Amino acid sequence: MPAITPDAALRWPTSDPRMSRYPSLLSPVTLGALTLPNRVIMAPMTRCRARPDGIAPPSYGEYFAQRSSAGLMVTDATMISPQAIGYPGAPAIWTDEQERAWADVTAAVHAVGGVIVLQLTHCGRLSRKTLQPAQDAPVSASAVCAHDTLLPTAQGTREPADEPRALELTELPGIVAQFAHGARRAMAAGFDAVEIHAAHGHLLDQFLRDGVNQRHDRFGGSAENRARLLLQVTEAVAREAGADRTGVRLSPGSALNDMRDNNPLLTFSVACRELAKLDLAWTHLADGGDTDLTHRLRDACGKPFMLNGGFDAESANDVIKRELAEAVSFGTLYIANPDLVERFEADAELTVPDPATFYSGGDVGFLDYPEMSDR
Repeated sequence: MPAITPDAALRWPTSDPRMSRYPSLLSPVTLGALTLPNRVIMAPMTRCRARPDGIAPPSYGEYFAQRSSAGLMVTDATMISPQAIGYPGAPAIWTDEQERAWADVTAAVHAVGGVIVLQLTHCGRLSRKTLQPAQDAPVSASAVCAHDTLLPTAQGTREPADEPRALELTELPGIVAQFAHGARRAMAAGFDAVEIHAAHGHLLDQFLRDGVNQRHDRFGGSAENRARLLLQVTEAVAREAGADRTGVRLSPGSALNDMRDNNPLLTFSVACRELAKLDLAWTHLADGGDTDLTHRLRDACGKPFMLNGGFDAESANDVIKRELAEAVSFGTLYIANPDLVERFEADAELTVPDPATFYSGGDVGFLDYPEMSDR
């Protein structure tokens, strides 16, 4: 396992962060086993740059190394099995070759003092038959299609998700095993931690929310039952990576990918209270602004708590100062500003990203955004 506390000379601007406009955001923090020089987190983002076989290309090493002044970086959602795939260009982690490619990425990041986390996911119903083994139907908690949800294709178009089938009870231990296997390979590849993607309509979110989960067995019905698969997956992943190197991402307020719940406060409070018993490195709440729901879930989760969702430096500094979160993750800002920490520290102008290149593949819009020193 690489050293978790990197050389500060490689990671931190020369001025004292206490003199910055954002002293709370730029102060050190400990998340589980990770001692980080700042609370600026690079959020997981879909970039669709992997090879067709799910192998992370060499450009990933350069991309994450460019952004290594972040407190930590979370990778794209990474597929844990052939069944987990939901869109082309997604990286994966179930084969030896995929693991070796990720090892090159972590080596590039650690060479410049960065901290990097692999996000593990299963897309569930957010898929099409053409992407599934033997062209089978995608799987989900229940046979409930994601309406008005268009998924990217290899041809650059978007098509509706296919009707899923409900996973059988006998298949659920296999889902847990896929996540555990992904975590084992992630740690072997040199990642500093892993994050479980249970947000934005992916499979674990499909089990959590009653708008999709219509099961009548012990994985459906009550909020406790609907949280059961997430908890089993998290326990299995924590056994492989260590609880203090495991995080979970949730999105209780998001309707993305046709997700809904009749009582999100109840559903996610139950999930957060159970997750808190596992002493995880963090709970990562997406779309979590300064709302009543965020405050209540923060109390259910306890520390460490990470927020994501449209923050800038000032609003992020404020929620940390008020102890609503220990860290804040930034997505779109990191696409166009590889030196985001340094820009926050200097209170410098931010580059505006080009959405046309977010998922276009190749190095344009990926590796070519300038740092302040290059302008």
